[in-house]
Amino acid sequence: MEAVPLIRMRDIVKRFPGVVANDAVNLDLYAGQIHALLGENGSGKSTLMSILSGVYRPTEGRIEVNGQEQKINSPSDALGFGIGIVHQHFRLIESFTVAENIALNKSSGLLISQEDVINEIKKLADKYGLNVDPRAYVWQLSVGEKQRVEILRMLYNDSKVLILDEPTAVLTPQETRELFQNLRNMADNGCAVVFISHKLNEVEALADQITVLRNGKVTGCVQRKDTDKTKLVEMMIGRDIINTYPKNTDTSQETVLTIDNVSALNDMNTLGLDGISFSVKAGEIYGIAGVSGNGQRELAEAIVGLRHKLSGSIKFYGKELTTLTPKEIIAEGVSYVPEDRLGMGLAPKLDSCENVMLKEYDKAKFSKGTFLKRDVAIKETKKIVEEFEVKLGSIFQPVKMMSGGNLQKLLLGREIAAQPRLMIVLYPVRGLDIGAIEAVHKLLLQLKTQNTAIILVSEELEEIAKLADRVGVIFSGKILGEFPVSKMDVEKIGALMAGIVEDGSKQA
Repeated sequence: MEAVPLIRMRDIVKRFPGVVANDAVNLDLYAGQIHALLGENGSGKSTLMSILSGVYRPTEGRIEVNGQEQKINSPSDALGFGIGIVHQHFRLIESFTVAENIALNKSSGLLISQEDVINEIKKLADKYGLNVDPRAYVWQLSVGEKQRVEILRMLYNDSKVLILDEPTAVLTPQETRELFQNLRNMADNGCAVVFISHKLNEVEALADQITVLRNGKVTGCVQRKDTDKTKLVEMMIGRDIINTYPKNTDTSQETVLTIDNVSALNDMNTLGLDGISFSVKAGEIYGIAGVSGNGQRELAEAIVGLRHKLSGSIKFYGKELTTLTPKEIIAEGVSYVPEDRLGMGLAPKLDSCENVMLKEYDKAKFSKGTFLKRDVAIKETKKIVEEFEVKLGSIFQPVKMMSGGNLQKLLLGREIAAQPRLMIVLYPVRGLDIGAIEAVHKLLLQLKTQNTAIILVSEELEEIAKLADRVGVIFSGKILGEFPVSKMDVEKIGALMAGIVEDGSKQA
């Protein structure tokens, strides 16, 4: 007798004005199985999981839970049916303890003893290998520990279907391996795990079943043992991708940027940069590897004049930058692509034309007296859209309507069009699909051929290995090690990313 899936989604259709996000999608999730969901940005993955977790209601189709058709009209309904989701950006209250965060969603309607909650958390942590201190405050935890709290919260609420959205995006290689062991343990204990990822090597290492979406439709549902990376790419984007890039070993000996013993405070008014030093040459990509939150943003903002430094020197072609305003630094030829694409990189309510001229609206290029040259902005935007293959409904729509990959291409296109001498890029492919990743990488390599110095901040060691010439590992505001990419040791770099130096001691 064939097993009944925990979840059966049948002929799911979701329409938004002018868009069919899901088009007759079928998905079965079984207890004891890890099911990977693959697809480019805009392929319908997030919409499908939003329907399953009660955020959206389907336009058509049905959902069965344990063989019975059910209506899931809210996230509360989903939790009641044992469906939980761990978002890529954690939804925890930093000033609460682990136990308080986990107990928040328990809908028993009864007063719960804190000690009972703590004991239950300890039992779940032991059962699933999710070690965390229930009495610790969330702000005291590492990124990996915070993720464990999110997973424990779902398990505490009796979730049997666990959806994880890009769960390895902020983890070290060691933390990723630990997560995979924990997910396998959860599946072995009867959970159905949905693993959303754009990293094909992770899917191949972890998944039992793989469903691929393209343009809102299922292009394949296969068992891991019956497929390979080439077939998955074909199902995702319908073409081959470039897996390696030629290295330009003849980089210039001219030093563009010199960071010397720089210290700066973070937003919590504690030390975010602690005596950091390195240099970058013209035509060189310098990769900075590290788990997010170890001084990467503070470093970038110190270079571009957005953050005051306490000490040290930042020189650009020998000129001290810290005496200049951000606008003067831009004029020197420094471009910055922040991790926050919407809000800091681009203004979400403005259209593409307005965003393209945002940094230079007061220059002769885009203005004449008190009047803006709207026709010039339109021409420039169309050129960027064409050259960088930005997909959008209209250049006159607010950019918040665009997908993450196309936002990133528009932002990079604008910065590259400025012909910078130094480009600082934070997490350029975070959350992007494989096709968008390839496009972004090509843009960065195009800059490199123009002799631009590039600082590439990434959590993806594979990305750094593909693109960078040298890599520096950052932890707690310090560079703990620096290597030519040709001599990268993933295990060693992963240990440094966790603050573990060669003698085995842990950095503070």
